[in-house]
Amino acid sequence: MFGYNGKMAQIDLSSAGISDYPVSEEHYEAFMGGKTLAAKIIFDAFDHKVEAFSNENIIVITTSPFTGSTAPCSSRFNISTFSPLTGLLISSNCGGSFGLHLKKSGYDGLIISGKSPEPVYIDIDNETICIKSAKHLWGMNTSEVQDNLGAKNRGKLVIGIAGENLVRYAAVISEERAAGRGGVGAVFGYKNLKGIVASGQKSIDIFDKEGFKSQNIKWINQLKEHPLTGKQLPKFGTAGLVSLMHYRNLLATKNYSSGQFEAFEAISGEKMTEEKLVKNKGCVTCPIQCGRQVTAYGKTVKGPELETLGLLGSNLLNSDLDSIIRLNHLCDEYGLDTITFGSTIGFAMELCEKGIWDNGLKFGEVSTLEALIEDISRREGIGAELAEGTRRLSEKYGGMDFAIHVKGLEAAAYEPRAAQGMGLGYATSNRGGCHLNGGYMVVLEGLGLNVNGKTTKGKAAYTIMFQDMMEAVSSAGSCLFTTYAMLPPFLLNKPNRFYVRLINGIIPLAGGLVGVLKKNTWLMRFNMSSLLPHPHFIKLITGNKMTIGHFLDTGERGYNLERFINIRQGLKGTDDTLPKRLLKELQRSDDPDSIVKLDEMLGTYYKLRGWDKDGIPTQWTLKRLKIMKD
Repeated sequence: MFGYNGKMAQIDLSSAGISDYPVSEEHYEAFMGGKTLAAKIIFDAFDHKVEAFSNENIIVITTSPFTGSTAPCSSRFNISTFSPLTGLLISSNCGGSFGLHLKKSGYDGLIISGKSPEPVYIDIDNETICIKSAKHLWGMNTSEVQDNLGAKNRGKLVIGIAGENLVRYAAVISEERAAGRGGVGAVFGYKNLKGIVASGQKSIDIFDKEGFKSQNIKWINQLKEHPLTGKQLPKFGTAGLVSLMHYRNLLATKNYSSGQFEAFEAISGEKMTEEKLVKNKGCVTCPIQCGRQVTAYGKTVKGPELETLGLLGSNLLNSDLDSIIRLNHLCDEYGLDTITFGSTIGFAMELCEKGIWDNGLKFGEVSTLEALIEDISRREGIGAELAEGTRRLSEKYGGMDFAIHVKGLEAAAYEPRAAQGMGLGYATSNRGGCHLNGGYMVVLEGLGLNVNGKTTKGKAAYTIMFQDMMEAVSSAGSCLFTTYAMLPPFLLNKPNRFYVRLINGIIPLAGGLVGVLKKNTWLMRFNMSSLLPHPHFIKLITGNKMTIGHFLDTGERGYNLERFINIRQGLKGTDDTLPKRLLKELQRSDDPDSIVKLDEMLGTYYKLRGWDKDGIPTQWTLKRLKIMKD
């Protein structure tokens, strides 16, 4: 097979049994890899609801056809399982080098089942898999574990103390990168799986080597020359969005009670670059190098990304950049998702401020949070309750109207009351409050282009298109930042020109056309490599037929498959909603449009998706996408 090893491994921790897991060429072609192929494996494994903390739950780790190909930004892998935070299917995408090493070991993925009777780690070397004792690693933080797992030229995937103690938003860490969302680290901990190491010398075969080599150079140059991927992200990282988000009322502030933070400059990407940046760092094969290296505790560590700056900064009224850097580092060391951690703390602070729960946490006072990270990770003191996440806290203490989560997953740092499409994306995301799985519409509504964030016109169609595209890009194995280069540079470089404002005004009105294209992807059976290189690269690597239309079909197939799995887990259409604060409370008292007008978009979204009025994919949709057979 081109682009794949054609083999996955099934590992039963209960019996220590190891076997090959068959994946047909048909499934590789229809689901590509990553989260979409993982969803297919999980769909086929169960026909009923599965509890996250159960021996029955499985962990599916998948690579993609881009992995190992040297395509730009392609050293990614995916972890899918049932989430202890949401009860739904969760997929967590990660950079670093583990995915590359796993594929070089001879496997496209791993399916891990059962529960080990004692702490273990999995060692994979050139198609040889061993389950080894991890008793000596239990109780170690993530950097200690990785240091103790041998040579640096091996891919490593580990949990910290938070995962061991089943914190519902525990992350899995690879080098300094996190598969953070939804508590995948807690599922590792439940199964007594401390980590995985992988290495090997196997390389994948590419269908059109010369064509790939030529196009690869062009794509790398395109990314280097684009104003976002070649200038802004390398210079400021994702942190460069903080200032823009503030000015456009998009920056989550004080538990999402506002979209602006007076002290935004103190936590901005500009501030970090000027005063804290040691050097840039990025994933293997990445020409963007958006990662930040800064100093904390006397050593060089990973700098905070935009989401962390928002959730641990403005959301807590914390203007101390050094504090955010330290908190970010500690979350990685203990293995905690910084988004859910910051959002849960913000909610707890508001509960305390309103006299609902006397927990001692106050907005703007963050000196105790470093110690609190350890308490949460060990489930000690109030940390035992904070380890449960926002939804469960609100169920115990109240405050559901301002508990900022969707389907149990805390929202990202983008305040959606200034971006209707982002609000719709949050509400309909399979993962819950995820900006990426939600379609990342905010990139049109103020962070890339400047499309009117107040209007609901066209937003349903664009949200679907972006969700399907993000799904497909992730499944191909590419970093989602590569999609930034789709935005025409002339619209970014001269935002105040008349013709740019005109185009931004026309985009929502073209939603009807986008809806037609969504229902008739055969109209897009072509490739435009300068606009969206991913489909053409799939064809170059695998030899499979792949156009923009086929590519979006794959994304739509994955999105609907995940939805169907979640319905089996108990998801209802009424769960496609947002907290009352975002739906009913005005973000700005002088602007009656500063709420998310979800009711104006959701019905259209369901109709365009091919879902019924209850948000369930129709049999026709499932058959059209070849999820269900006739």
